[in-house]
Amino acid sequence: MSNTAPRALTASLLAGAALFTLAPAAMAAPAQAAQDGPAIVDEPDTGDLNDKYTFAPLGVPVFGLIDSVLGVPGRLGLPDLPKLPDF
Repeated sequence: MSNTAPRALTASLLAGAALFTLAPAAMAAPAQAAQDGPAIVDEPDTGDLNDKYTFAPLGVPVFGLIDSVLGVPGRLGLPDLPKLPDF
């Protein structure tokens, strides 16, 4: 227990040093971005996303979900269930 006071003093000195060195940068005003308006971006290219894991008519990729669930027993070392045909 004789190391308690030096440890507390060291911890407080390190915390104070971190506070005084990092606080000015944190409190500095952020630089104003020179923009004329909002950034306009194009739509992403999703032309190749037509597989069973991305086709989601109900909001959930149904065919991918079924295929994944059917593959679980095989990953657990049990006999495989039949697979869905590839599209």
